[in-house]
Amino acid sequence: MWETEEFGSEHEGRPGVLAADGTEPGPVYFDAGSGSTMHQSIDWWVYDGTLGAPLATELRGACSCGWRGSPRYPLDWEVVDRLRPYLADTSGPEGDWDTHITEVQARTVPVPADLAALLDQVEKRLTDLVADEPMAALRAVAALERLTARSAMDAAFSVDTVDGPRWDTVAQALGISEQAAHSRLTHYALRR
Repeated sequence: MWETEEFGSEHEGRPGVLAADGTEPGPVYFDAGSGSTMHQSIDWWVYDGTLGAPLATELRGACSCGWRGSPRYPLDWEVVDRLRPYLADTSGPEGDWDTHITEVQARTVPVPADLAALLDQVEKRLTDLVADEPMAALRAVAALERLTARSAMDAAFSVDTVDGPRWDTVAQALGISEQAAHSRLTHYALRR
């Protein structure tokens, strides 16, 4: 439900649910009748106790990286519009997830301020160019793709050490999981 452009699926946030006993129930499965696959959901509103689904009594912030927020927010099913549950107030869990993302960003390696400013200028200029001269924008994007491909390959090889990179360090620097960090560096190293 919530994500940042920088981290994408590595840090997708959502309101997580807790049952009355404090446990986090697994996905709810829906039997469509026939076929070998069953639809599953972890959307908070499916934990309403109907059709065999567990009953959620509290919400908390949750992230695809495994993080769970400590604050718990009571869930009053009497005020949830069953036809439009997505309109319910989940700002508490979202605020906790925002704090989690801020903490993840604080642990990442910073982009130098002068480069961040240049990237902002390039983005603004390209946006203007798309509106005024889309063909020129395409040429500029192609040049940027070539530049970033070379830089990504050089950086990926520079991270490598005699014993190989420390994946926990790389993951934290990029704000992603070790598996995603390994995949990203491999992808960059093999670009041509």
